[in-house]
Amino acid sequence: MLKEILAITGKPGLFRLVSRGQNMLIVESLLDGKRTPTYARDKIVSLADVSMFTEGDDIPLSQVLTKVGEKESLRPASLEPKKADNKALAEWFAAVLPDYDRDRVYPSDIRKLIQWYNILINAGITDFRDDEQTPEEEKTAE
Repeated sequence: MLKEILAITGKPGLFRLVSRGQNMLIVESLLDGKRTPTYARDKIVSLADVSMFTEGDDIPLSQVLTKVGEKESLRPASLEPKKADNKALAEWFAAVLPDYDRDRVYPSDIRKLIQWYNILINAGITDFRDDEQTPEEEKTAE
């Protein structure tokens, strides 16, 4: 599911891939449902390609979002990312992912994670598994 959810630099929110055209993608905003074209000059990242730094191996965003969903009972996050101070963000994220790398994961990364999680939940997306990952593989990966 996360493979077709995109973050585009310079555009707020997340987008769902709708169609591919010649030298462009048609995306739909998860915030307002508007469709827009994006071009090769735009920096586009699939959420399936994002991971978080830990003390050991990096953890895919799909697993991090699943853990956030478990903590928040698949409801919007209890912490308001724009109002929370850095200490509150670190404490909240430590409850989700205790072994995250405190030197390489910045408060801005945690804010973005919470914003993305809230956007996905508000859009009705609660299955955070990668398309290639089956439920059995996800359990063995944890």
